[in-house]
Amino acid sequence: MKIKLILSFILLVNLLSAQTSKIEFTLTQADYLYHFAYECIDQEYPNKLNQVLGNDSYLAPPRQLHPAFYGCFDWHSSVHGHWTLVKILTCFPDFEHSNEIIEKLKKNITAENILKEVAYFDDEHNKTYERTYGWAWLLKLDEALRTWNHPVASELQSNLNPLTELLSGKFNEFLDKLIYPIRIGEHSNIAFGMSFAYDWAKKYDTHLAEKIEAKALEYYQNDCDCPLTWEPGGFDFLSPCLQEASVMLKVLPQKEFEKWLRTFLRGIEKHPAKYIEIAEVTDRSDGKLAHLDGLNFSRAWCLYEMGYALKNQKLIDLADAHFNYSFEKMDSGEYAGAHWLASFAVYALIKSSAKN
Repeated sequence: MKIKLILSFILLVNLLSAQTSKIEFTLTQADYLYHFAYECIDQEYPNKLNQVLGNDSYLAPPRQLHPAFYGCFDWHSSVHGHWTLVKILTCFPDFEHSNEIIEKLKKNITAENILKEVAYFDDEHNKTYERTYGWAWLLKLDEALRTWNHPVASELQSNLNPLTELLSGKFNEFLDKLIYPIRIGEHSNIAFGMSFAYDWAKKYDTHLAEKIEAKALEYYQNDCDCPLTWEPGGFDFLSPCLQEASVMLKVLPQKEFEKWLRTFLRGIEKHPAKYIEIAEVTDRSDGKLAHLDGLNFSRAWCLYEMGYALKNQKLIDLADAHFNYSFEKMDSGEYAGAHWLASFAVYALIKSSAKN
């Protein structure tokens, strides 16, 4: 009997250890992906400003309006371009191009530049600028700087801090006013914003973390039968259903999440591929249609989170399939703006190895 128990234990350990992704974040991948972010964070044009003009004085080049984050086509892409570079150096401290990356980070994230960014967000006409997608990525950048073990990291984080504090406060205020969740598959999806902000807040802002926990329960606790088969929308780069599950996984205790998931996404644990098909992209030169590659990456990171938490290999395998489909297309030369996809790919790669 004792031998049988030992053998059963060994079998169980082997089964649990088999819950893993076939994808790894390698130095070769990092070297490939860093180019997208490195080359875009100081590429000023083309640029989509998305600003509200108060008068003629608002008409200025991106580098003057946003001296820290003026590249990569739009503000939020510049922010997560910086995040991408920091995370690559965090994962690979001896990265070949580390010195060049650090010089660019030091040039952009200065105390003076960040105070100008703060002034922009304080402007009466642009107080909601980048709400909440850009805000969430800015908090991710701050989190990355705080966890990067390098002498320059604390200097950069200190410089960034006034903007971090401003946007975390704005996030808090907005959640107080937002009665109904925003469930779309693009930037303003509130589950995505809360999920990223919660990662930061549970370490550095207890009040915001508690607010996100309360609002997630208010918005989502009674949800059921999320229509996964309705996804994706044509321009989606986020899955409304999976982003909601992602934030609930973070705020609910494990057993409560498992119970909630059984009614929210019925059948997802046993037959995920029945409900989620890899998004097909027909024209990668169209920036909006190329969003669907971003969807594959963001789905992947949500599926990795759930797969590891639930020890469910089917979810992990489906995450791998989503990642592989779009990652293999990134060097096709068809993309209108692959710089932002690199950030999504890096995040998916980090999640692929972040076993709970």
